[in-house]
Amino acid sequence: MITIELDIAQTVGIAAVLLVVGDFIKNRVGVLSRYFIPGPIIGGLAFSLIALVGHQTGLFTFQFYDNMRAFLLLVFFTTIGFSASFELLKKGGVGVALFLAAAVGLVVLQNLLGAGLAAALGVHPLIGVAAGSISLTGGHGTSAAFGPLLEQAGAAGALPAAIAAATYGLVAGCVIGGPLGTLLMRRNGLHASGLAAGSPAGATAADAANAATARVPAPAPTGNSDTVMYASILIAVSIGAGTLLVNWLKGLGITLPSYLGPMLVAALVRNIIDWRDSALPLRQFEVVGNVSLAFFLAMALMSMKLWELAEVAGPLLVILLAQTVLMFAYGYFITFRVMGRDYDAAVIAAGHCGFGMGATPNAMANMQAFTAANGPSVKAFFVIPLVGSLFIDFFNAVIITGFMNYLK
Repeated sequence: MITIELDIAQTVGIAAVLLVVGDFIKNRVGVLSRYFIPGPIIGGLAFSLIALVGHQTGLFTFQFYDNMRAFLLLVFFTTIGFSASFELLKKGGVGVALFLAAAVGLVVLQNLLGAGLAAALGVHPLIGVAAGSISLTGGHGTSAAFGPLLEQAGAAGALPAAIAAATYGLVAGCVIGGPLGTLLMRRNGLHASGLAAGSPAGATAADAANAATARVPAPAPTGNSDTVMYASILIAVSIGAGTLLVNWLKGLGITLPSYLGPMLVAALVRNIIDWRDSALPLRQFEVVGNVSLAFFLAMALMSMKLWELAEVAGPLLVILLAQTVLMFAYGYFITFRVMGRDYDAAVIAAGHCGFGMGATPNAMANMQAFTAANGPSVKAFFVIPLVGSLFIDFFNAVIITGFMNYLK
């Protein structure tokens, strides 16, 4: 078998090409756009299919430069840390705090269910975590980040399993959201009021977006080279300090994943900046996070060993079907009740299906389709994006780390 070795420049170059290929395919296949399948996932998966052919035929295999991927992982989680503004959580009100609590509760249950079923089905419990909050609440980005770590902890095939589960979740979350909202409306005799509590007459989903923006500390001006440098310095310092923190704790006998230190330091820096009421380069953080995630996804997917998925495919399907039932029941019995048992709560429950099984865009798609037929809900369009974009990834990463340390 021929081994094709790729250095850092070649690895990054192929990843860049796959980003373009992925977007090209996505824009021409309607179902991929409809369910928000990321372009890097499509391009990376296409390359991994080529690697699968090489492996199965015994003709060739690829060896990539992995250090760049490890660094991109640190950058990605550092930008997540900068999104964890507890001042913003406090200003978001009771609704945001309640939905965050409901979302965190689902994260814990997804991992308990996944790990328990995996053990019962005779596979590594961490495969269940891969089919839990890593892939469902977390999505493809979290799957690509944690999949290799799960494999290092002994769960062979965790990366392709997590990617497959994340793709399943994007579709399943959209499928069950509307029926859940409709069932809640009919069972409870609910109707849209057209207004959220405290909202002015004629408020719409756009007003909710404006309200969310108004609660964010003033961002630094965009397009300014000094602001880009400021964001880069904050990210680099947080990564450096976070790495030192992880190494220091390791010397004390406390082992943390390499990404957790930079993420915690970034969260601390963000909240200090909030406390001082200073400008934040929010847009620059977002751009850096998106670019690093896109390249990371492409690199993770193109090095994925699809042949390892066959060993866990059966148990994985059982776990995912159980997770779908859990999400529907959780939305019906928990999310709806926690959020107030009214029409807004029904919309949020429908959105939570997309959020808890896929990603925030899926939640928005669920709610847009539901409210288009049944009436507006400003509260829902305010609460879910705020939790999805600013908080859940931070809490999910911490909880996943706890499960990994316990189960590995």
